[in-house]
Amino acid sequence: MKKGDFLWLLSLLAVSAILLSPATHGVFIATTKAHPYLMGFIKVAILATMGELLAIRIVVGKWTQPVGLFWRMVIWGFFGMAFAVAFPIFDAGVRGAIGAGLISDFGGSKLATAFFISTFMNLIFAPTFMGLHRITDTYIELCDGKVGNLSKVSIHQVVEHIDWKILVSFVYAKTIPIFWIPAHTITFMLPPEYRVLMSAFLSIALGGILSFVKKKGQPA
Repeated sequence: MKKGDFLWLLSLLAVSAILLSPATHGVFIATTKAHPYLMGFIKVAILATMGELLAIRIVVGKWTQPVGLFWRMVIWGFFGMAFAVAFPIFDAGVRGAIGAGLISDFGGSKLATAFFISTFMNLIFAPTFMGLHRITDTYIELCDGKVGNLSKVSIHQVVEHIDWKILVSFVYAKTIPIFWIPAHTITFMLPPEYRVLMSAFLSIALGGILSFVKKKGQPA
């Protein structure tokens, strides 16, 4: 293991310690309830960015900073704010549909309820989020991570640069049903204050898994 590996692990352990330590656990819960958007921004910005760095580390073999790391982190933070409101919207919506008899929860099954919440969220919200994220990442890459270059890059260039075939055939068609729906089924069985955090941790897990697959498929 290299120095960067230890630093990454220490960062992850520090986040875990905040959640597990009795001295800070209560503060985390109270702050999440009082400031859901702020905490959504912070949690996802930090953990999802850590996931991106880990993915690059696995594929490249060393710790490398991607282009526009700061702006990628900021965008992740705004997505975290979106998660903070999207999760309760789909939770309440599915529960309302169950109450109206439009969906069966199979006799009050928490697992079935969580599964349907995850399914509807990942089929309706996730494709939009993933597509938008691909657009923002591409903007950052084409602008070389510099705000001053925004005017030099058109939306047409961004759209043409994106590999839509991979986005649809792999990200949408495979990661959503195989990973995200089952994973978020577990997420929606947790108390609400842990859900955005769990989603951020899952992004680290998926990034690691996909990076190993990508690295394995690379020619020697």
